[in-house]
Amino acid sequence: MASTTAEQIVEKVGGPGNITSLTHCATRLRFELKDAGVVDQKALESISGVLGAVPQSGDRYQVVIGGAVASVYADITNLPSMKGAKGAPSDDDVKAAERAKARGKVAWLDAFFEYLSNSFRPLLGVLLGSSLIIAIAAVLDALHIVPFQGVDRMEAAGATWVFWDSMWRSVLYFLPIMVAYNAAKALKVDPWIGGAVMAAVFTPEFLSLKDAADTVCVTNLGQDQCVAQIFGLPMQLNGYGGQVFVPLIMVAVLAQLYKLLKKIFPENVQMVFVPFFCLLIMVPVTAFAIGPFSIWIGNGLGAGLAWLNTAVPLLFAILIPMIYPFLVPLGLHWPLNALMLANISTLGYDFIQGPMGTWNFACFGATAGVLVVASRAKDMEVRQTAIGALAAGLLGGISEPSLYGIHLRYKRIYPRMLVGCAVGGVTIGILSWPFGGVKTGAFAFTSLLTIPVFNPMWVYAISIAAAFVVAMLLVIASDYRTPEQKAEFEAEQAQAAADLALDAPAPVAAAAPVAAAGGVATLVATRTVSAPVAGKVVPITEVDDKVFASKALGDGVGIIPSDGHVVSPVAGVLMTVPESGHAFGIKTDDGVEVLVHVGIDTVQLEGKGFELEVAKDQRVEDGDLLAKVDLDAIKAAGYDTTTMVVVINTATLKSVTPVGPSDVSLGDSVIDIEA
Repeated sequence: MASTTAEQIVEKVGGPGNITSLTHCATRLRFELKDAGVVDQKALESISGVLGAVPQSGDRYQVVIGGAVASVYADITNLPSMKGAKGAPSDDDVKAAERAKARGKVAWLDAFFEYLSNSFRPLLGVLLGSSLIIAIAAVLDALHIVPFQGVDRMEAAGATWVFWDSMWRSVLYFLPIMVAYNAAKALKVDPWIGGAVMAAVFTPEFLSLKDAADTVCVTNLGQDQCVAQIFGLPMQLNGYGGQVFVPLIMVAVLAQLYKLLKKIFPENVQMVFVPFFCLLIMVPVTAFAIGPFSIWIGNGLGAGLAWLNTAVPLLFAILIPMIYPFLVPLGLHWPLNALMLANISTLGYDFIQGPMGTWNFACFGATAGVLVVASRAKDMEVRQTAIGALAAGLLGGISEPSLYGIHLRYKRIYPRMLVGCAVGGVTIGILSWPFGGVKTGAFAFTSLLTIPVFNPMWVYAISIAAAFVVAMLLVIASDYRTPEQKAEFEAEQAQAAADLALDAPAPVAAAAPVAAAGGVATLVATRTVSAPVAGKVVPITEVDDKVFASKALGDGVGIIPSDGHVVSPVAGVLMTVPESGHAFGIKTDDGVEVLVHVGIDTVQLEGKGFELEVAKDQRVEDGDLLAKVDLDAIKAAGYDTTTMVVVINTATLKSVTPVGPSDVSLGDSVIDIEA
């Protein structure tokens, strides 16, 4: 049973599953729902703290809270049931939107990269963990505490550090089995079959085939190449530890066989015969054909990139970080990641990750720049997003929170980040030239913690620092927002100030008691609210703003103004006066709270056409001039000039009675009040 306001609101809008997204402005929760038809509006409006509920076009819904909206929003988003139902689109949502641009054009290509992504993404955690174990070993080796490189581990370091090696080799060595499991799952094949087929070539029995009497081995370029006789047929024996192309191709073939067998065998015997024939067919096919072919492909691609790195190292160093920002949003970076793993398996090291790291740190640098600018602008939402993304990047080497959470949403960031990528690529290309590039023996997430796994370490450190600093400074210098986005944010801030409920008590000194005949000061009761503008009165329910029309902010009237002079409708203290000049909140001495809102959405004008005559906390009398408004300029800009006059605290008063439609002059009564 829902107990808190947040829980009750979520329940009445249809539960967490019905919420697509949630944001808020100064007074309202803004829901995007899967089905707005299931909202229990009556029950929603009865919740304590809810001022009103307003359906919008489509499946959008607004719940009016007032000044406490920020805390209610925080309470909702922090509910355990609301995980994943945040205001901004998720990383996956943004990625899907980017991919959707290409979907249908080259559908098979999109499906291919989705397959790669689903095969590797679940393994990112253990890959990160193993890379940190390698990083510790690299630090110990660099400090000459424990020898790890170019030595017999057992002889030089002892059993303890051989065991240490096992903690990360378990991931890289058995990576093909893990990839096979995920790939099978992605293609809707029993994942245990995929894992079992791949595991067959890791068994002691398979590995012992090298020692069979009829196995022939030759040494080629320092490596043993063996061929065993199986069923009278030659089978090339390979080491499959760390190989990723083998399980990817194997599972793609397995999926077709699996679907065929599911059609052939009745459902009641599929549990036995489908796995049986999958193993019986796919293990030999993998060992005889897919395995050797896949290793040949991986070696060929790796050799091509190795040639480029050797022949034109500077071009290679620039190319890698410059293409990654375009590959990652679409999930197209997975083939390169697969090549990194293949390089480690075949060469014992990888040469792609060093230049790739400069892209990552350019990405993190741009995020740091956004954090600085957002902090200055007091944009708390972007600031919090940037803090989380920067922590994930610098400590975990994960670029997705930065990329999908910020960079793809603000188009000014990418050009500045690319400059950082280019600077990092040029730096690492020039500095590493004498060393044949930057190399690493680990599949390392390029974070601050994994810097020690790269060699030469100082070259890598300088290069990523250059990429980071350049991208950060460029974003700080030029802002991450377009002028339009900046203006929109500032307008929202102004609107927030104007829409805040007038909950703050009036200053004691501002009260103006009137002396009665006996000499005792008494408060003058507010009986009427006067017209702040001359024009035609219309019912508040007919104004073209659903929140005002629903009376969620209180009862009142709309006035279509015939003159640009705006005066105070009551005597009191100005509690709200935004710089835009489009709204005024006034609190009378006896506690009546009145909001005058000139035009609909006129906050977007940022004060153009408004000439303020008063300031916040100033005392005004009924009829005092508040502002001069250029009505023609507002109309020319495409905005409705209808001025709303609303008693905010209607619910606390005995009665609030608007007058009927009529033409009014300044000072004419438009609302009667009974406390």
